[in-house]
Amino acid sequence: MREKPLSPNRPHKQILKDGKKRTASSKRWLLRQINDPYVQNAKTEGYRSRSAYKLLDLDQKFRLLKSGATVIDLGAAPGGWSQVTLKKVGTKGTIIAVDLQPMEALEEGGHIIQGDFLEAATLSKLADLLSGKKADVILSDMAAPACGMSSVDHMRIMILLEMVYDFCFLSLKPNGAMVAKVLRGGTENVLLQKLKKHFAKVVHFKPPSSRQESSEMYLVATGFRPDKIS
Repeated sequence: MREKPLSPNRPHKQILKDGKKRTASSKRWLLRQINDPYVQNAKTEGYRSRSAYKLLDLDQKFRLLKSGATVIDLGAAPGGWSQVTLKKVGTKGTIIAVDLQPMEALEEGGHIIQGDFLEAATLSKLADLLSGKKADVILSDMAAPACGMSSVDHMRIMILLEMVYDFCFLSLKPNGAMVAKVLRGGTENVLLQKLKKHFAKVVHFKPPSSRQESSEMYLVATGFRPDKIS
C-alpha cells in the first residue's frame, strides 16, 4: 500500500509588519514564502530548501532511493535533495552533489564537486569518487534562468534534459533511474522516444509539494538500458 501524500503542517497566514518599503513583486514573493507550509517545515526539519519535499514525494511514489545506493545529484545547491538522499541511502550509501555554485558541506557519505557536470575536470573528480562504479540514480533539479517566454524556457530546459540523458551513458549503471525537471508540456517527442528506447519506463509526475501555479514537472525514467539497439 502506498503511503499518503506528504502533508505539511500549515501555519497561520501571516502578513508583513516590518514597515520596510518593497516593490510589489518582492512583497508578493515574501508573502508567498512566509505563508508556504513547505518553507516553514523545511526550517523546522532542517532542510536547506522546500524542494526537499519534492524529492520526498518522488521517492514515496517511485521508490527510487534505496539503502546503500550511489546517487549523483546534479544542480544540487543549496542541498535539499542531497540531504533527503543521504537519509534514504544511509551510511552504506554515497551521494555526490554537483553544482556550479559553492555549497555547504554535507554529512558523512556526501561529497561535493563544484563545477560543470560535463567538463573534463568535473568528470575526472567524479570518476575518482565513483572508483570505477556507476550510480544507481541520477537526479537533476536543474533549470535554466527563466526569461518569461514559455517557448524559450521550455527549449532551454529540454537542452538541459538532453545533457542529463547523455550523462547517463557515462555515469548510470544498467537498470538505474534518472529524475529530471521539465516544464508543463512534458518532453519533446524526439527526445521522449530516445528516453523510451533506453529506459524501460518513462513517466511525467508533478509532486504535490510543487506549487500549483508552477509549470514544473519531473520526468522519471527507470530501468536504464544503455546497450539497447533499435
